[in-house]
Amino acid sequence: MAHTFHQHYYHLVWSTKERRPLILNEYKDRIFEFLGGSLRTLGCVSLQAGGMNDHIHILAGIPPRFAVSEIVRDIKVASSKWINASLPKATGFSWQEGYGSFSVSTSQKKAVLNYILNQEKYHKIKSFRDEFIELLDLHEIEYDINYLWQ
Repeated sequence: MAHTFHQHYYHLVWSTKERRPLILNEYKDRIFEFLGGSLRTLGCVSLQAGGMNDHIHILAGIPPRFAVSEIVRDIKVASSKWINASLPKATGFSWQEGYGSFSVSTSQKKAVLNYILNQEKYHKIKSFRDEFIELLDLHEIEYDINYLWQ
C-alpha cells in the first residue's frame, strides 16, 4: 500500500491547578479558541473544546506521528503562557499536572461532541471528580482512588 490512512480521535481532559475555578466565564471562549488554534498549529485537528471553570475537554484528531502526551504538554504550556500574558484577570493561571486521554471511535464522535458542548448542563448533576472517575471506568482504565487527586 503506497499511503498511510488513519483516523485517531482523542477525548482529552485536564483540570486547572488544584482544580480551582481559574477559567473565568468572560474568557472561556477565548481560551477554548486558543486551545483549538494550538492544536491546529501543531498539525492536529480540533473538533471541539469546552468545559467548566476548573477543567476542559477537547475532542481532537491527532495523527499517529505524534505522541498524545507531547501534544497535550505543548498545548498546556502554550495556553498557560498565553492566558497569563493576554488575559488581565487571569494572572497566576496554570494547569494541573496530568490529563486524561480517551480514544473515540468515529461512531461515537458525535456523542462526544455533544457531551463537550453540554458541559454546563451535565455538571448541574455531577462533579468533575465523579465525571472523571466515570470516564476512567467507562474506558476500563485502572487507577488507585487514593492517588487520583494528588
